[in-house]
Amino acid sequence: MLSGALVGVALASVALFGAAAKAEYPERPITVIVPWGAGGGTDATGRMIAKIMQDELGVPVNVVNRTGGSGVVGHQAIATAKPDGYTIGIVTVEIAMMHWVGLTDLDYTAFTPIALYNADPAGVSVTADSKFTNVKEILDAAKANPGKMKGSGTGQGGIWHLALAGMLVDAGLDPNSVPWVPSQGAAPALSDLAAGGIDVVTASVVEARALKEAGKVKVLAVMADERLPAFPDVPTLKEAGGPGWKTAAWRTVSGPKGLPKPIQDKLGATIEKVYNSKEFQDFMASRGFGLTWADAAGLSKHYEEADASFGKVLKAVGLAK
Repeated sequence: MLSGALVGVALASVALFGAAAKAEYPERPITVIVPWGAGGGTDATGRMIAKIMQDELGVPVNVVNRTGGSGVVGHQAIATAKPDGYTIGIVTVEIAMMHWVGLTDLDYTAFTPIALYNADPAGVSVTADSKFTNVKEILDAAKANPGKMKGSGTGQGGIWHLALAGMLVDAGLDPNSVPWVPSQGAAPALSDLAAGGIDVVTASVVEARALKEAGKVKVLAVMADERLPAFPDVPTLKEAGGPGWKTAAWRTVSGPKGLPKPIQDKLGATIEKVYNSKEFQDFMASRGFGLTWADAAGLSKHYEEADASFGKVLKAVGLAK
């Protein structure tokens, strides 16, 4: 009888220990994969999220930049990670585009949505000493000498590529009249712009901010209906002599498909705390990043709608395969 009682106690202890162990997520470091290069907007926001997550969860949260393939490499790394909550990533707007342009079969269905936290409209940036003073002059030059200027900002078929192609098409020009030079994100493209390697970058105004303030580039317009509160001196595309075209990038946190619901919920609640923290709000405001929130359910709907919407636009501008 005694041995049976001891066995019962032991089994109960094992069960309680197992339940406690499961409830202790996270028990070890978490990796946040950023699919774009260091220094860009995705990297900056991803690192701030990781920093505050670490404070909230009490375990190290490490950022790893996995670049290449116009965003495919990093997104693939997130999608194929073990769905245990220890590898998540910053899934960007390109996930709604890259499969449409033939870069990969990967799409939003390969991920477990956690939260949407940001959206930023595209801008039109040139070197500080560029002869162009407004967007109309760029469009006129593209019409007069198609193929002479080069544009960049992200990978082939990425959001900033669509920003340029859509602007050109909306202005009645061939989307290839300003050939696209693929890059590993906005930061390297802007560096190339400042060095004179390309002529125009259509990344977000936020990403161009540092070089703008350093006097190395000038931002001629933002592709939005209204000027941005953080950049009141930057006119809208229409104000700068361009068409009414507008587009924006967004950034989200997601894990691989099959992430257990309790872990998805724990991460979602943590990211919401990060989003609402004074540190994050101040950081985003100081950099000019747009704040946009959606929880897992809202992000799931956002992914689905964005994928369908971008598919239509990419077909219209001739970028879909």
